[in-house]
Amino acid sequence: MREILGRRRRLLRGDERPELISAALTFATEWQWPVLPGVTTHPQGHSRCGCPDPDCTVPGAHPFDPGLLAATTDARMLRWWWTNRPAAPIILATGGKAPCAVSLPALPAAHALAALDRRGMRLGPVVASPARWAILVKPYSMEQLGELLYAQDFVPGSLRFHGEGGYIALPPSETGQGPISWQRAPLPGSASPWVPDVEAVVDAVVEALTRTGVSAPEL
Repeated sequence: MREILGRRRRLLRGDERPELISAALTFATEWQWPVLPGVTTHPQGHSRCGCPDPDCTVPGAHPFDPGLLAATTDARMLRWWWTNRPAAPIILATGGKAPCAVSLPALPAAHALAALDRRGMRLGPVVASPARWAILVKPYSMEQLGELLYAQDFVPGSLRFHGEGGYIALPPSETGQGPISWQRAPLPGSASPWVPDVEAVVDAVVEALTRTGVSAPEL
């Protein structure tokens, strides 16, 4: 049986992307971030989602089968998933033991990060898609987020918060909106990457967007 399995592994499939399973295993086993495969794009149109919703707003960048609650750090399950779906995007189930995220459209995000760099603020990993960037932050509760937003004089409507029960796609996934990459990559090493508190990120992003006068349209 081992010889048969080994032979199958050497037969390359047209959609095989070994870097995906390698990244998924790093996230799950080394960093203890629960992940699961996302929906692949539609075979007849890469900008269309493979899920049943013809108007899907995040094509290929969300879980469907299995659902989000199946996210795991179990290496055997991950290998089974990506053996059967080698091109599936990697979806992080945010919250719990995993980071949460604050995302905003790409152009305002670039201006905001530049402003934060000038202030010397430390950021952790930042995930980028062609449309939006997501700043990873420490897990937070809905109560904590509610108090934080209530304290703000103004919060751009395009800010999105990916907390408990949420998700984001992780590099090196390919989705219907384009490739997912690291705008700010985690430092190399086996330890889980450091991420800032959500309060610091929201305060700094709102202030940066306000001071620079950058419009953050809804996307």
